[in-house]
Amino acid sequence: MSLFDSRFVPGRRRLSRSERSRQLLATPATVWEVISDAFQMSRWWPDVVRVEGVEEDRFTLVFQSKRKRPVRMDFRVLASDAPGSGEEPSGHRVWEQEVRGTPFERVLESSITEVLLEPAHGATTRVTIAQAQRLRGYSRTGALVLRRTTDKRLEEALNALDQIVAA
Repeated sequence: MSLFDSRFVPGRRRLSRSERSRQLLATPATVWEVISDAFQMSRWWPDVVRVEGVEEDRFTLVFQSKRKRPVRMDFRVLASDAPGSGEEPSGHRVWEQEVRGTPFERVLESSITEVLLEPAHGATTRVTIAQAQRLRGYSRTGALVLRRTTDKRLEEALNALDQIVAA
């Protein structure tokens, strides 16, 4: 299963896609404990100040704006399959930002994130974080700027995950 499966992200028009991978020195189960617990997102997802309203299929991340004001983003979990829970030894978690009726609706049609965990050699895990964002009314230039920013955010998330599971 991949983020770019048409089930999650239909079409390619105005789509900004980013993907980063890294092999971490931890088992898939250890990494899964961190990524599957929304309350832990403030430890590894960049710029998250706190997590609120966690339910099985949704959560809210609170970020701090440049003006030091809280910015809330609501997310809905689309898929959450622990490593080894199905036919595949890999695990993945997919969530979508709820943009309808929010200030983000002016800029985004959709924003979907997936974390894929694949067992690697020994007790290591290949972690891939991918994000697809469909822009509203932006040109290709806007997509390029967004992609660079997203690439940086995904690298920061992998760095933080690496530090957490290595501890």
